[in-house]
Amino acid sequence: MSVITANLKTTLLGTELRNPTILAAGFLGVSAESLIRVYENGAGAVTTKSISIESRNGHANPTVLSFGHGLINAVGLSNPGIDNYIEEIKTVKEKKIPLILNTIGDRNEDFITVAKLGEAAGVDIIELNVSCPNVIHKKPYYSDPELLSSLVRNVKDAVSIPVIVKLSPNVTDIKEIAKAVEDAGADGISAINTVGPGMIINIETAKPVMAFKKGGLSGPAIKPVAIRCVYDIYETVDIPVIGIGGIMNGKATVEMIMAGASAVGIGSAIYYRGLDVFKKISEELSEWMDNNGYTSIKQLVGAAHES
Repeated sequence: MSVITANLKTTLLGTELRNPTILAAGFLGVSAESLIRVYENGAGAVTTKSISIESRNGHANPTVLSFGHGLINAVGLSNPGIDNYIEEIKTVKEKKIPLILNTIGDRNEDFITVAKLGEAAGVDIIELNVSCPNVIHKKPYYSDPELLSSLVRNVKDAVSIPVIVKLSPNVTDIKEIAKAVEDAGADGISAINTVGPGMIINIETAKPVMAFKKGGLSGPAIKPVAIRCVYDIYETVDIPVIGIGGIMNGKATVEMIMAGASAVGIGSAIYYRGLDVFKKISEELSEWMDNNGYTSIKQLVGAAHES
């Protein structure tokens, strides 16, 4: 009997990844040091924290809390601002680490400025974060196909590197949003952002626990929602999808890829399994593929869909 050795390499929008695991935005992405540590612990690529034009303080503590089935967070997009982040980008890229820049803004011009500066600094892919539930949106990009299409076209016109859009599950029809994004010229989609917002109340004090009162939900509890969203998006568009939401182990990674993801974003799993969760998941994924006769990630992508 021949020995099957799974090849975990995959290509995302022209960037080769040694495995399909990607650090999701919002986790350990503030400094070059932390991004490099994540890569050294097995990630195939890393995503920065959401970066804006000006620095943001975010919300007061507490900002993150475990609720038993996942995490609730309301960090508030705190970040140093793009001008103060350029050197972090350059330091990461000196190590030849695949890097995605997650961008935020209140106007199209904000996203454009951050994206252009990020491209000049050497990032591989721009991710437009239009779906954070923990801030007050001046424009509801995530639920308005027309506004979102305008944003995508404007950013695509401003940069030459691939642009992906991070979608929210908190919409009536994510397929409609995904199609609008593709038609506007987006190169890929990441899905999903956190679910909610939700709330936890301290019954002893009769007050919400979070300083912001509410927050987005991540972790194991949202995986079925994320799987469904990726499945629907895969059936609607022809551009690649990064599947995010509740990926904790190798089998969950297989499930997400079979739903249609070309790669998977990992965040909350760091809290549960440690910083080396990327190595652990890659090993579990490889073992599962070997045991089930798969030799490449490409064979798994979309396998749950009817031919």
